[in-house]
Amino acid sequence: MDVDTASDNTSIDDKIDDFCENPTRDALTEGLMSLLKPTVDQLDERIRATRICQIELKQRIESLTEELQRINEVLQCPLETDSYVKKLINAKHKITIVSNILQSTQERLNKIHQAVEKNTVKRKALLDRSSPYGNASNILSTEEQVEIEKGANVSKEYE
Repeated sequence: MDVDTASDNTSIDDKIDDFCENPTRDALTEGLMSLLKPTVDQLDERIRATRICQIELKQRIESLTEELQRINEVLQCPLETDSYVKKLINAKHKITIVSNILQSTQERLNKIHQAVEKNTVKRKALLDRSSPYGNASNILSTEEQVEIEKGANVSKEYE
């Protein structure tokens, strides 16, 4: 038997036809999506709440800093409030840094969420289009295959 005609030779083209006909993979995908989506949504909401609290804290620290500076100017006494003002300014700086980190994290979560939604819509569209009657509807066009691969790459990028 020739090496080229062996039955263990496979091609990616042979497997593309089975893309929409794998109920186990579809069920697994739906299960993973149903597990991950609530967690991502909950994390997103908690980040929003934390950012709101940090903005409020930053505003209060700024007002306290201004008030301490006014008190220091009015009193003109030997009280050393400069060290406290510096500590407040340092705390405000740290809060700003954490707020920026949270904002970038939230943006990344939003991108992941969008990628997940996009993949879900594509998979549902592919499942709706697939039909148990006839082979013509089960074969994906080259453009559809490229779109699916792009969606998979976007998902992997944010893992």
